[in-house]
Amino acid sequence: MIKFFRKIRQNLMMENKTSKYLAYALGEIILVVIGILIALSINNWNEERTERREEMAILKQLKTEFNANLSQLDDKIGLKTNLINAVTKLFQYIDNPSLRNKDSLDQFLGKTIPYSTFDPIVSDLASSGSLRLIRSDSLKLLLSLWTSDIVSVQEDELSWKSYRNEQYVPFLVAHYQLRTIRQVAIESGLIKGYLIETGERKAAELDAEIGNSKYPPDFHALLDQPDFEDHLERAISTNRFALSQSLILRNRILEIMALLDREIKDH
Repeated sequence: MIKFFRKIRQNLMMENKTSKYLAYALGEIILVVIGILIALSINNWNEERTERREEMAILKQLKTEFNANLSQLDDKIGLKTNLINAVTKLFQYIDNPSLRNKDSLDQFLGKTIPYSTFDPIVSDLASSGSLRLIRSDSLKLLLSLWTSDIVSVQEDELSWKSYRNEQYVPFLVAHYQLRTIRQVAIESGLIKGYLIETGERKAAELDAEIGNSKYPPDFHALLDQPDFEDHLERAISTNRFALSQSLILRNRILEIMALLDREIKDH
């Protein structure tokens, strides 16, 4: 083909047909430009198809991850709710001695001791450059804020963890018998709720009973201890705030998942 065009140019030059030669040269340039534009269009089309396939893979991966995050967060919300309800009952025991019951007291105490932290799956799309593949600006904005939203929740959770380890548990050790509380927690299956994952071996280890303390605790003395009320106040205040943050984060997850479903459907 190139030899064919070259031969035409040579013939026109030999025949000294300048005007025809210029018209032919212009036509040839136009053909070359059209060819380049077509090639670029095909290349752009192929790149667009590749990016849309990559986008769909990212959207599906994110949907799986946020489903898992929602499930984990719901578990943590349940555990915080149990702690808050238990502290509320203990306040009632403090205020109304006639309502006090040792067996129930041990169960409520068992629910105040553990702590739960939200540890979600986080895909750092921004640093990897994959965020640009997502066309929805609303979805990109929420995904870019996801990491900071998690930090807000975890800060409150870790605040209770620190107070629990440094203040609350040492107080209970000094004024009650933790062995009995732990035994009640084992019998009720409470401890297994704090596992990241459960299995027969893990469950068997947690279900191994340790028995009740041979030292009968004075639960009235614990409930009448002024410092106990203060510790419970910190427990319920910190976990209520963490619960509020968790519920806000839950709504954010639902919003992200709704956008993911819409983008996947519209693909």
